[in-house]
Amino acid sequence: MEYQFRRNRLEGNFFAEFSMDHEVLGRWFAEQLGDDNRKANYILSQIAAIKKGTLTHWRDISGDLTIDIDTEQVRVFANVIDFDEKYQLEDAMNLYDAESESYCGLEDFESVLQSWLAFINDK
Repeated sequence: MEYQFRRNRLEGNFFAEFSMDHEVLGRWFAEQLGDDNRKANYILSQIAAIKKGTLTHWRDISGDLTIDIDTEQVRVFANVIDFDEKYQLEDAMNLYDAESESYCGLEDFESVLQSWLAFINDK
């Protein structure tokens, strides 16, 4: 999984671009985290609890996106995907999932999240 972080210096916005099959992660970082250190650190604490075994699962539904973390992987998906799974749309109506859903390993996500924190704090 490759990624790149950028900042719009005029407006102060942060952006993340991820490789194919992980595009939704970039959207999640930009839209759900932005420069919110507290939320990023809270998620890191949830990951630490999962790794210690005091927590087995953590989920956050914010806006249009959901992050789902368990002991092995992280799933970020557009909430419309969850709707799609619950209501079984016809094949012709299924959404293009590659830009709306992504999986990655727990350690990989933790590393990216730490890199994001370092990036946004290097103002």
